[in-house]
Amino acid sequence: LLSLVVFTPAGAASAAALPVVINTWAFRTAAETAWRVLELGGSELDAVERGCGQCEIDQCDGSVGYGGSPDESGETTLDAMIMDGNTMEVGAVADLRRVKNAIGVARKVIEYTKHTLLVGESASLFAVKMGFPYEDLTTQKSLSLYSEWLNQSCQPNYWKNVVPDSSKSCGPYKRPEEVTSKEEQTSSQRSVRNHDTIGMVVIGVSGTVASGTSTNGAIHKIPGRVGDSPIAGAGSYADSTAGGAAATGDGDIMMRFLPSYQAVEYMRMGTDPTVACQKVISRIQKYAPKFFGAIICANTTGSYGAACNKIPGFTQFHFMVSSPLLSRPTEQVVDCI
Repeated sequence: LLSLVVFTPAGAASAAALPVVINTWAFRTAAETAWRVLELGGSELDAVERGCGQCEIDQCDGSVGYGGSPDESGETTLDAMIMDGNTMEVGAVADLRRVKNAIGVARKVIEYTKHTLLVGESASLFAVKMGFPYEDLTTQKSLSLYSEWLNQSCQPNYWKNVVPDSSKSCGPYKRPEEVTSKEEQTSSQRSVRNHDTIGMVVIGVSGTVASGTSTNGAIHKIPGRVGDSPIAGAGSYADSTAGGAAATGDGDIMMRFLPSYQAVEYMRMGTDPTVACQKVISRIQKYAPKFFGAIICANTTGSYGAACNKIPGFTQFHFMVSSPLLSRPTEQVVDCI
């Protein structure tokens, strides 16, 4: 089957039409699933949940869902969030264990609790109460990834300023008596192929906005690490008075800048979505010029855009768009800045 890919010049304004579904990376089945939900009369939240949930089933790029990105102990854990741009309610889970449908659990946090974020074993217990089965998230592939990493002296990893030297050994590590600061490797110790996240924004015909994310996080992360994906305003943000945004990439850096929230605020001030995305990337560049990351943006008229940080091996960002102006969900590409 031929797939349509549209190249969008940096800074170009997109045509506007509603509804619109936009998601990070060339995750076509996620886009198709979300669009089908809207066509069948489902809500924007339904579309986000089902679209991101499709990536959990498909194990998109190994960076979403079960069986990928094992942590330092070899376990796969999941992070997800979903946000209602009408009520500003957020449901999120982080460090979720032994439950595959992370964004489904996040939706239940909105529907059945007054909380926003549940984490770790307690999030898993909540999931079971909500009817989700316990399932093993480990696969032969994730075990193989873990074994290869151990055989490479646990390289790369996310420790610094510890003994023994984390760049040469597996530890166990401890704090040295005297800290000697080393330059932090901000150019993503991860591969640019480790896409990290599906982020999705759905805007309905009336301008109602919903957003969400799902990921299994950074490969070989220190157990307990939570990135940007389940954090409102970092991983994604939705506001039906302005628009929605979702980020992907090095969450440890990106979450410090609340990029999704910032992009929505730019759009609230009338900034074109593409420019809003670029402004967010430029702000992070000042502090971490070598970071790996991208962001998608859409406003309540249906205009959309994306931007990414240009580093070796990552010069273009691919994302999916579905709208009445396109005959089918379409992969689009933007040059990084």
